[in-house]
Amino acid sequence: MRKLFLAMMVIACAASFSFAQGSDDYHPYDIYVGYSHNWFDFGNSVEGFNGVEGAVKGNVSRYIGLKADYAFHFKSFDEGLASVDGSLHTLVGGAELKDNSTETKLKPFAHLMGGFTHLRVSSSFTGTDTNTGLALVAGGGLDVRINRRVDIRVVQVDYVPTRLGGGWQHNLRVGAGIVFR
Repeated sequence: MRKLFLAMMVIACAASFSFAQGSDDYHPYDIYVGYSHNWFDFGNSVEGFNGVEGAVKGNVSRYIGLKADYAFHFKSFDEGLASVDGSLHTLVGGAELKDNSTETKLKPFAHLMGGFTHLRVSSSFTGTDTNTGLALVAGGGLDVRINRRVDIRVVQVDYVPTRLGGGWQHNLRVGAGIVFR
């Protein structure tokens, strides 16, 4: 099931590149890579995880793009006498609204995506526990044009609700990085 979902996301992103080939008014694609910090809701506590995020977007018009986004976050911390290592993988896809013109200097954007997340927690007392479930991402940010091929993503803020272990977690993700075209 996961392989089928991943294959569908790759096909959807590749199709969007072919739609955007003939225009000089807007960039046909964006490739984003950057730092990301995720505050994960464990129910009785919130832990901050550092990580990286990458995204590929194919623009089907000047204002609409189809986007695939992957984020990896990790943290090591002590919980009482136990040492805990946690990692969080999130893979989502969806739509982004942004002025993708070749001449626009400030580019605010908003996106809405859905997919899945995988949490792995290893403790020196209880062993390893993994869980995979639904992930949604709703958010946006601001890109600033440096030159025709590079933007700086000044800020990206996302609300990331996840459904793991039969309950909802309400998470927040903040990031910054570089956008290549």
